[in-house]
Formats: sequence, structure tokens, C-alpha cells
Amino acid sequence: MYWIALQPQSDGEPPVADATTALGWWALQFTPKVARLEQAVLLEVSTSERLFGGRQTLVDHILKFNRPIGLVKTSQAATSLIALARLQVDPAVYRGPDSLPLATLAEARAHLATLERIGCSQWGDARALPRGGVVRRFGAGLLDALDRAYGLKPEVYPWLVLPEVFDVPLELAAQVEAAPALMFAARRLLSQLQVWLQARKQGVLALELVWQMDPRRNTATQGQVVVRTAEPTLDMNHMQRLLAEHLARITLPAPVLYLRLRCTETAALPGASASLLPDELRVGDDLHQLLERLSARLGPRQVLRLLPGADHRPERMQTWVAASLDMPVAGFSKTANKTKARAVASAEQVSAALYPTWLLATPLKLAVRQHRPLYQGPLALLAGPQRLETGWWDATTLRDYFLARSEQAGLLWIYRERLTASQLAADQAASHWYLHGLFG
Repeated sequence: MYWIALQPQSDGEPPVADATTALGWWALQFTPKVARLEQAVLLEVSTSERLFGGRQTLVDHILKFNRPIGLVKTSQAATSLIALARLQVDPAVYRGPDSLPLATLAEARAHLATLERIGCSQWGDARALPRGGVVRRFGAGLLDALDRAYGLKPEVYPWLVLPEVFDVPLELAAQVEAAPALMFAARRLLSQLQVWLQARKQGVLALELVWQMDPRRNTATQGQVVVRTAEPTLDMNHMQRLLAEHLARITLPAPVLYLRLRCTETAALPGASASLLPDELRVGDDLHQLLERLSARLGPRQVLRLLPGADHRPERMQTWVAASLDMPVAGFSKTANKTKARAVASAEQVSAALYPTWLLATPLKLAVRQHRPLYQGPLALLAGPQRLETGWWDATTLRDYFLARSEQAGLLWIYRERLTASQLAADQAASHWYLHGLFG
């Protein structure tokens, strides 16, 4: 058996919500035998030594690896209680377990005054006492702790297990009356969330910050804000910025006493590119991070993106949706959204040269003189027709598109409405011409 004890220390940086728990979650990557005891994390690493190439290599990984807590005090020993006790004494004066002060043993602290009166101040002094007398005077707990500390009895703990769902509360040190001020405490929770995500090899897609307000006020007692991201991420700086943008628009009706952060949706992280080419190396924020920040600041309907549609009618080939929403392409399932969108866009590139720069929201009916369409004068047909027959499932559309030139307006995209067989049988007038797009 070989134990390593880790104890978080304050280093001036904003701590995570529960530094000991976060440190324990991080330590689970080295060994499944991780326990919390007296604000410290204990790791039994003997069963993992071979996996990491030996004890010294494993110890180096633990002591030098990128920990979630900046400053951590460490110690090592053959038993957990000795490792825990060594955290509390100066390493320069440690001379073995017998020299450890009894105050470093939790089971002895309730009896320190009595033990000192009989001349017992160190572990070795207590072990020298008659065992029967120790049990009668101090109970079996002290003797049992000493036996475990010296390896005479097995050490069994409730081992730390990574929770399936991240849902962590936090009591605020003081009442918070402005929503933006909640970010200080929220950063602590986000730091712990990052450790949980790293341990699960996941990225966050959606999280929920819930706050509990003073129930003595005659207002709502609870509020919340939900933050979503388009791609799974471990970038807590990005999540902080999104959360700060949402909180900046919230007015609290009463002071907040408690916070709770829940991770409601996660996904596996995509693999990072290992390319050495400069073009493959990303600098700065991703595009989706920029769009999400702008959407949080300006509102989702103020930042739009183009979504291709599975329809040949020009007015239905695309729709504008909120850039922050992961909406499916029309007619496709959400899981196939990105793949189908690329397929639609690729198929339309074949004839994209015939499409205008600007499409009118409503086609403009053109005047006709001697079977020729007019728009600021007669139009000359340069190319066409591009025949369109679609929409049989809702409203049949029959059109012939032409590229036309106007002496005053330049290149135009017009179409002639073709009549159906029923319309021709009814002896209706000739089909009409419409202006549908302009070439910039």
C-alpha cells in the first residue's frame, strides 16, 4: 500500500466551489481508490503503479500534472493516516510515525488534555500505553486508529465516485442584490464543472444557473438562466462570457442567498487537429463562440444565419434563423442537420451562377407589350429558359426563368408563369411575367 495526500491551499485566485471535491475528481484519473478525509484527498496508488510505468513515474504525474487547484500541499506515506498527519507538520522535523504529534490524529483530539497530563504527546507515547487501559479509558476508536496508522489493520474508506450529473449548490458569503455580481460565485462553480467534464471526457452543451432569493421578500423566490452553446466545449472562459451577457440583462427582485449550477446537456469532445500546417492552427475564438456572444448580448433574433431548405423554389431554398439555434434543415432530422445542409448547398452550387445577388421578397408583376416584358423599358432576354416544376405536394409551381437586361436597371432575373392544363382549357389569358431578382 502506498498513499499520497493532497490538500488544497489558498493561492489568491478565485477557488472552485468545493476545492477538495474537485481535486478528488481530478485524482480519479490516476487511481479508483480516492477518498476525502479532513479537507484532504487521499490516493492509494499501489494498484496503478504498473499502468503508469512504476511508482516514481506515477508520483511525478500526480505531483506535476495540471491540477485544477493552483496550490496544493502534498505528502506520501505507507498508510493514509501517516500521509494525512505529515500534511500538518514541518517536513524538516519529521522523524518517523512515533514522532508525530497526537493532535494530527483525529481520534485523539478529544482526549488531548488527558493524554498530555499522563505524558503522552506523540504517537509513540500512546502506542506504549497498555492496550486494555487505553480501550477502557479512551475507547476502542483511538487504538483502532493507531493500528490502521501503523498498518496493523486494513484501511477502508467510502471511495469517491464521479457523479453522473453535475448539480452543485453554493451558499453565498453575503447577499447579492445585482445579477452581474453573481458572476464571482458562478466562476467558482464553472471551475468545478470544468474538472467534472474533463474527468468524463465530455464538453458542455447546455447549463443552468439557478439562484435562490430571500424568501422574506414578497417576490419570487427563485430565478434561473440557461446558457447553450452550439458545440461541446471545455472553454469555461467562453461560458463565463455567455453567462455574463445573460446576467447583465437581468434585474433581481430580491437579494440572492444561494446559487446552484446544473449541467443539463453534454456531448463527447471532438478530436483536436494534429496538423502542423499553419492553416490548420486556429487563433482566437471560433466563429460559433463569437455568434453565441453576440446573440446573448443583442438577442437571438438580431443575429441570424442562413439555413438551406430542401426545396427548388427560390423563395423557399433558404430561411433565416437565429444563429444560436441548432435548427434542422426543413425535411431532415436534427441529427442529420449539418450533413444534409452541406449536401443541399453542394447541389445548388451547380447552377448558382444563374441565381441573382438579391431576391425580392415578393415577385413584382411586369407589364407586357407585344408579348415582351417591360421594366423601365423593354427587356432583352439573354439566357433561358430555366424551367421549374415543383410544389406538387402543396401548391404547384410552373415557371420559366430568364436572364434579362434592362438599359436602365442592368441585369434582372425574371420568370414567366406557365399555365396548367386546366387553366389552358378554361381559355385564360396568356401567362404573366414577374421580376424576381436583381444582379448586383
